[in-house]
Amino acid sequence: MAANYSFDVVSDFDRQELINAVDQLRREIIQRYDLKDTNTTIEIEETELIVTSSSDMTLQAVEDILRQKATKRKLSLKIFAFQPPEASGGSKVIQRILLKKGLTQEMAKMISKKIRDELKKVTVSIQGDRIRVTGKNKDDLQNAISLLRKQEDDLDLPLQFENYR
Repeated sequence: MAANYSFDVVSDFDRQELINAVDQLRREIIQRYDLKDTNTTIEIEETELIVTSSSDMTLQAVEDILRQKATKRKLSLKIFAFQPPEASGGSKVIQRILLKKGLTQEMAKMISKKIRDELKKVTVSIQGDRIRVTGKNKDDLQNAISLLRKQEDDLDLPLQFENYR
């Protein structure tokens, strides 16, 4: 009996690492001379980060620091969808940073079509917000992973490969 091997393609991030990166960002805002008295706050919601500050220039500095901290914590910058700043009451400016998690139905269809077009020896099935790739040979699965890694720059999502067996 031939064994079947499989893996799952998901788009996710480590929430604890995100919390740690935001915590480091808050500490740096308190310590840096140019950001100290800007009354900048960062809130972590389920699907977004909300940054409130006194100016667009401060928001840009906070965005740059967030990118640095996330990179050091091995978080992909593709999880952040920076929205345009909005004016708030008084002289405050608010920026929402949406957190991308999970594969949309359209993205899953596009990824599965790419795999099916390139590799004929694997089976692809969409299971909610993940894609299961199955094959009789581990080399075919490795080829599928390398194909997706090459295509990852075109996608606007970070991809991870789980449950490789």
